[in-house]
Amino acid sequence: MLLGFWDWLSIVAFFVFSLVVGVVVARKAGTNTQEYFTGGRSMPWWLLGISMVATTFSADTPNLVTDIVRNHGVAGNWMWWSFLLTGMLTVFVYARLWRRSGVLTDIEFYELRYSGKSAAFLRGFRAIYLGIVFNVFVMASVSLAAIKIGNVLLGIEPIYTVLIAGIVTVIYSSLGGLRGVLITDFVQFILAMIGSVAAAYVALQQPEVGGLSGLLAHENVQQSLSFFPSTEDPDWWSIAVIPLMIAWWSVWYPGAEPGGGGYVAQRMLAAKNEDNAVGAVFLFNAVHYAVRPWPWIIVALCSMIVFPNLESLHAAFPNSTELVGNDMAYPAMLTFLPPGLLGLTAASLIAAYMSTISTHLNWGSSYVVHDFYKRFVREKSSEKEQVMVGRLCTFVLMLLSGALAISMETALGNFQIILQIGAGTGLIFILRWFWWRINSASEIAAMVFSFLVAIYFRLVHPHTGLPQFDASQELVLGVFLTTVGWMIVTFLTKPTDRETLIEFCKIVRPGGPGWKALESDLPEMGPEAPPATWPVPQELFCMVLGCVCVYSVLFATGYLIVQNVLGAVIGFVVACVTGLLLVRFWRSLPR
Repeated sequence: MLLGFWDWLSIVAFFVFSLVVGVVVARKAGTNTQEYFTGGRSMPWWLLGISMVATTFSADTPNLVTDIVRNHGVAGNWMWWSFLLTGMLTVFVYARLWRRSGVLTDIEFYELRYSGKSAAFLRGFRAIYLGIVFNVFVMASVSLAAIKIGNVLLGIEPIYTVLIAGIVTVIYSSLGGLRGVLITDFVQFILAMIGSVAAAYVALQQPEVGGLSGLLAHENVQQSLSFFPSTEDPDWWSIAVIPLMIAWWSVWYPGAEPGGGGYVAQRMLAAKNEDNAVGAVFLFNAVHYAVRPWPWIIVALCSMIVFPNLESLHAAFPNSTELVGNDMAYPAMLTFLPPGLLGLTAASLIAAYMSTISTHLNWGSSYVVHDFYKRFVREKSSEKEQVMVGRLCTFVLMLLSGALAISMETALGNFQIILQIGAGTGLIFILRWFWWRINSASEIAAMVFSFLVAIYFRLVHPHTGLPQFDASQELVLGVFLTTVGWMIVTFLTKPTDRETLIEFCKIVRPGGPGWKALESDLPEMGPEAPPATWPVPQELFCMVLGCVCVYSVLFATGYLIVQNVLGAVIGFVVACVTGLLLVRFWRSLPR
C-alpha cells in the first residue's frame, strides 16, 4: 500500500461526489428515454465537448501513449494523431447532418436512411454487436488499464479493482443517465488533467532524469524526440503513412468514427441545436489532440530512463509479472508521487476510467433499449419501462467487461485489434450521407467482411505456414478486402426504396451530386430542399484549416517543451492565422 490517509481521502471524496451527482439527477433522468439517453436534447456545446474529451481520456490512454512512445518514440503517436482528420471531417461536414436527423441513437439512423427488412435487421444486429459485443471489448480494454494501475499503486488483485471502481461507476451511470454522465465528466476531466500534469512534473524531478534539460540530453530518449518519423525507421510506413493515407477514413474506431457515430453522435444528438453540435465536436477535437498528449509523453520519455526495459519493470514490481508490459511504465512512474499528490493523481486516473466507462455504459444501453428492446421485443413498452431496462443493461455490460478485462494483456495490442475489426468500414459511413446507391446490404457486408478478415488474421493465418504480416499490413489488406467486398455487394443488390431516400433528403438535406438520381423529385421538397450552393466543398476547406490549426498548436507546444523557440513561434503564428481564416470561412457557409 503506497497511499496514506490524505490519498485515500481524495479517492473516497471523488467516489462520493460521483454517487451524489447520480442521485441528484436520477429523478429527471428517469422521466423518459429522451432525458435518459440524450439529456432532453438541451445540452450546451462546452459541456458536450468536455464530456467527449473526458470519455476519450480513459485510464488506458496514458498507458497506450506510453506503450507507443517506448516502442516508437514521440512520432509513434501519429498512429492516433492521424484521426484528427476524421474528427474535423465530422465537425464541419457531419455534425449538422446528425443534429438534423433527429434520431435518438446513430443506430436508429439505419431505418431513416435504408428501407425494408434488411434495414431493420441491420439496426437490431448492430445494436447488439456494437452495444454489447464490441462495447464490452472496449470497456474491458479500459478496465485492463485500471487493473494495472490498481496493482501498481494499491497492490490489489485485478478482481477487486474491477469491483470497486465498477460498482461506483455503474451506480451513478444507471441513476443519472446522460445528464449525470455529462456533469461528472466535466469534473473528471479537470481532475484528470491536474493529475496528468502533476505526474509529468514529478517524473521530471526524478534524480535519474534530472529535470527537463536532463531528459532532453539523455541518450535513452534522444532518438525518440522527433515529432515526425524518419524514413530510416523501419516502422515509419506503419506509424505515419498508413494512418494518414488510409486509416483515418477507412477504419471505424470509438471516438473517431468516419462521419461521426457512437458516443460522438450521441453528444451531437443531445445538443441544443446545430451550432452547439458543431461547437461541441470542434472543442473535443481541439482539446483531445492539442492539449492533452504532452504530459503523458513527458512521463513516457522519463520512464525510458527510470525503467529502460521490461526487465527493470519486472525487478521493480516482482508481484506483477503477468501484467508487465511497456504500458505498465506509466503507472510505475506514478509510484514516485509524494503523499497527497499521489492520492489526487490516483483519483484523476479513477476519474478517467469512470468517465469512459460511464459513457460506454449509457451509450451501449441506449442501443440495447431503443434499437433492440423497444424496436423488436416490446414496441409498446412505456418510457419508465425502457429506462428501467436501460439501468439493468448498464449492470450487465459492466459485469461482462470486468470479466473480460482480467484475461487481456496490453493496451497497444487491444488498440490494434479494435482497428482491425473496423478496417474497411469507414468509407461507407462517409459516403452513405451523399450517395444514394449505398444500401443496408452494403453496411451488412462491410461489417461481416471486416470481422471475418480480423478473425482470419488473428486466429487462422498464424497457423497456415504462409508469410506473416505485421499489424499495418493486416490493416491495409483488411481495408482493401472489406472495401472491395461491400462495393461488389452494393451493385449486386437493390437500392433503398425511392420514397425512403426522398424522405431522408427532406429531413437531413445533404445535397450534392450523389443525389442526382433523385433530382426530379427534389423540387417537391420546397423550402426543405438543400441550399442552391452545395456547402461541402467549403466545409472540406474548413476541415483542412481546422486540422492545420490544431496540429500547429500541438507541435508548437511540443517545440516549447524541447526548447525549440523558433519552431514554437512559427507553430503558434500558423495556428492564429488558420484560426482566423477558419472563423471567416465558417461564418460564410450557407445554413
